[in-house]
Amino acid sequence: MSMFGDGLDAAVQKAFTRPVPKSAGAQMRYLVKQFKGTKAVAELLGMSQRQVERYVAGRAKKPRAYLAARLEREMKKRWQPQIRAKAREKAASTGGIVIDTRARMGYTAPIGSTDQDRIRHLTVALPPRYAARLFGAQEAGASDRELKEIAAEALKEVYFQDGGRRAGSLEEVRSTDVEHLESDL
Repeated sequence: MSMFGDGLDAAVQKAFTRPVPKSAGAQMRYLVKQFKGTKAVAELLGMSQRQVERYVAGRAKKPRAYLAARLEREMKKRWQPQIRAKAREKAASTGGIVIDTRARMGYTAPIGSTDQDRIRHLTVALPPRYAARLFGAQEAGASDRELKEIAAEALKEVYFQDGGRRAGSLEEVRSTDVEHLESDL
């Protein structure tokens, strides 16, 4: 995944009402129920169908590190889909999203202004329309670069132009060398 996509997923996961199952057996049983069979789960995780059956039955308990990481990632993608959808809908309609980032940012502006890139640490509440655009692009399979462009456009309007009250001639905001990114609903 990407830094921006993972940040959006982490923000949505904070809305979960129950924790994700910890044991490999419980995780496998959940995935088998979701995919309605062990064969599809085996293909998803890149393992044999027989090994999936061992985890479901409780005969295998401790997966190797690469399988445990893949299993956890697939569980978090699919855990509590209705809660996930409600959190995204709330952020896109009324709540918005808060982005905390530390990155090198610069902008394109008229001659004579200071448009030099510099490291900035920003915590900015983005309006619901940008949350809707970010989640919509993520669900459509947007790349990290596309999500970064949407976030840069949002930061341009909300932070640099302050909703149209200043820097009206600002043309473009560049965000490079992202060191840290965290999102919250």
